[in-house]
Amino acid sequence: MAAAAETPIFTRTFDFLAWLLPATNHFPRAHRHSFTQRLLDAAFDLREALEAANHRLGKDRLAYLRAADEALDRVRVYLRLAAKLNWLTAGQYEHAARMVAEIGRLLGGWHKVTQATGETAARRRGDGNTGMGEAKVS
Repeated sequence: MAAAAETPIFTRTFDFLAWLLPATNHFPRAHRHSFTQRLLDAAFDLREALEAANHRLGKDRLAYLRAADEALDRVRVYLRLAAKLNWLTAGQYEHAARMVAEIGRLLGGWHKVTQATGETAARRRGDGNTGMGEAKVS
């Protein structure tokens, strides 16, 4: 899907990864196989969940968007800890926080649109099933 690579969330996550990889090279060597790896894994999990969501619809897409949101939460925690340990300068942390906040806004918007689309389709069908694992209550 060539168009997906050009959408803002994919561009922003790519830019974030391109910034994060060299930034983590300056983290203490003693923590490269633990903390640094967990931060990078969370960032790549985020990107991979977004890619997977892009190839799915309805409740399957929502599941991957939730996984992306969980990965983004982990990234936030690891970045905060890296800043507290002075492995990131205040400026680097501010830059990363802005990037992550924008990704979070884009992700939230995508989740909202996907959820609304599923609910609209269910109303058109008239069956009350949103396609998102919710049962119709009579």
